[in-house]
Amino acid sequence: MAKRKIGLTELAGKVDITMANLSILKNNKARAIRFSTLEALCEALGCQPGDILEYVPGNDTGDSENDEDPDKD
Repeated sequence: MAKRKIGLTELAGKVDITMANLSILKNNKARAIRFSTLEALCEALGCQPGDILEYVPGNDTGDSENDEDPDKD
C-alpha cells in the first residue's frame, strides 16, 4: 500500500470492504478471503495475488472439530 500511496480508507472504498475487515486482512488475522475480494484488492493495488499472499507451511488455523484433544485418551 505504501508503494502505491493509498491509505486504508481509500482502499476500503475502492474494494467495497469495511475498514474492520480490511484491518483483519492487513494484520494476518483472516481465516479466509473470497476470490472476489482478492480480485478487487489486486485490481485496486495493481498487483497479483502472489504479491499480497504468502503460504506458510504448518501455519494451520485449525478447525476445532478437526483438532485432536490433547487431554483425550
